[in-house]
Amino acid sequence: MALWDRLKDSATTMQGQLIAKKNELQSGGFRDASMAMCALVAAADGSIDAAERQRVASLIATNDVLRNFPVDDLQARFHDYCQKLTADFDFGKVSVLQTIGKVHKKPTEARAVIQIGIVIGGADGDFDKSEQAVVREACFALGINPGEFDL
Repeated sequence: MALWDRLKDSATTMQGQLIAKKNELQSGGFRDASMAMCALVAAADGSIDAAERQRVASLIATNDVLRNFPVDDLQARFHDYCQKLTADFDFGKVSVLQTIGKVHKKPTEARAVIQIGIVIGGADGDFDKSEQAVVREACFALGINPGEFDL
């Protein structure tokens, strides 16, 4: 099976798993960690262009799992995290990873945040090395073995 097909299958499977747990994913910590993860994946290569920011914002607005939260609130948080990352990538990355790490004591939420990162990263059909690397770093911040997600 081609890499693209495996990636697509994996993202579809993860999205299905997330939807099954939707009712467990309603905390403010999950909301914040998810938006931090989305921004981190968008900025994985060290910058976020306007088209990429818009693409991820659209994915946030249409993601069934994130519908537990007001879209405007999610997008405002996403843009705030993006701003931190574009102002100073290294410092912003530390801050964003700290936000992600706050859900480490809630395994369902922690794994869901990683799955959202993978779904967002693979949405364009190319879950590239830099995106995989930041999701792997988020795994470490959450105390999750990246091997669970084939990272």
